Amino acid sequence: MKKYKFQRIKLSALIALCTCLMSFTSNKQSIPYTQTDILVIGGGTSGTIAAIQAARIGCSTILIEAGSQLGGTMTTGGVPFPGLFHAWGKQIISGIGWELVKETVEMNNGKMPNFSKPYGKAHWRHQIKINGYLYALLAEEKCLQAGVDIHYYEIPTQVKKIADGWLVTIVGKGTEYIIKTRQIIDCTGDAAVVALAGYDRLKEEVPQPGTLMFEMEGCDYKTLDEKVVKQRYDEAIAKGTLLKIDSYNGVKAMTQARPGLSVQHVLNANSSTSALHTKSNIEGRKSLMRILRFIKSLPGCENARLKGMQPETAVRESYRIDGLYQITHEDYIGGRIFEDALSYSYYPIDLHVEEGVTPKHLVDSAVATVPLRALIPKKSTNMIVAGRCVSSDQLANSALRVQASCMGMGQVAGAVAGVACKTNTSPAQVPLNEVRKILKEHGAIVPQK
Repeated sequence: MKKYKFQRIKLSALIALCTCLMSFTSNKQSIPYTQTDILVIGGGTSGTIAAIQAARIGCSTILIEAGSQLGGTMTTGGVPFPGLFHAWGKQIISGIGWELVKETVEMNNGKMPNFSKPYGKAHWRHQIKINGYLYALLAEEKCLQAGVDIHYYEIPTQVKKIADGWLVTIVGKGTEYIIKTRQIIDCTGDAAVVALAGYDRLKEEVPQPGTLMFEMEGCDYKTLDEKVVKQRYDEAIAKGTLLKIDSYNGVKAMTQARPGLSVQHVLNANSSTSALHTKSNIEGRKSLMRILRFIKSLPGCENARLKGMQPETAVRESYRIDGLYQITHEDYIGGRIFEDALSYSYYPIDLHVEEGVTPKHLVDSAVATVPLRALIPKKSTNMIVAGRCVSSDQLANSALRVQASCMGMGQVAGAVAGVACKTNTSPAQVPLNEVRKILKEHGAIVPQK
């Protein structure tokens, strides 16, 4: 009897399991299904440009963005000064990103810097100040005009390889569906889709810190007594009510009150998972509260108030792809022109550490290039990336990650994915002459030996 009873229990469990599996399969079959030529995931600095480029050359394009607006670092991250488009008195990045930036400045009645003057180590003089709110509006408008299908508040949860492309499961608010796509462009910044597809990523043991951008008002910093401020700062540090990472360049930087800039570091900031991003946001806001309370404690700053704060901590570094080629620090500072280079990048080596940042400038006249191979994960097909997850070592990546360079990479990714669709190939096999032709037709500056 005991043996018979044991068998009945097993049979009952097996029936329950089969019922669950049948239910799961049935639910999966009922998930809505759509298809597109190109799927861009991540509507930040590079993803927006990639989507516009892909759509402008006639490819059906879906753009998935986890947040509520496009623009990434320039909008949600609060760094509305995209650079650098010029090097040594000459423009080296143009195309769709430049078109967007230029229109944003013009519509906002702004003024461009004098690009004809090569500033050398004063590279920041070539930064373009834009209205981030307006940029987000124009970016969305240009996507819609090009025919891009934008999906906000959605993320991929599963990526499955098929013979002629990918099946990507997408979830969002009250939404779950599957996209069949011929080509994927991963512009998540963290190479999140690359990881879902099972390809390798690179990560530093100690990543660059992040920053929560904010702005204060209500205090005339010019009237402050420097000795009193320094004394109060030292006391706050000693008590722990203020941390050195709250102003990594010291108290003077904290009280310069530069609009739109902050000098705070959030250690180990990471956006690759919801848990890590949550922690980064909370740490950034804790730091801001310490700063605000300290500023208000200064004689003459009792009425200081928070004028603006970004919704999330901006992250400088997380994962990068393990690409067909990894751009090295030596490649970057030497201005190496690769055989498969399709865009330029120019910025000082800009590695942030806990104690601060000291830019290391490129040698005179050097301008780095980005090879197509650095945008393609090893062993992958029908997939390309753009943005800060480009295959590179940490030092090279600290310069490659800036907005203008990411825009250039985004336009390359959109063009390459489009050519791959039209030629039924994968990004690594596209005819480079055809890609170069498209990029030039759409205003991009293509490196030449």
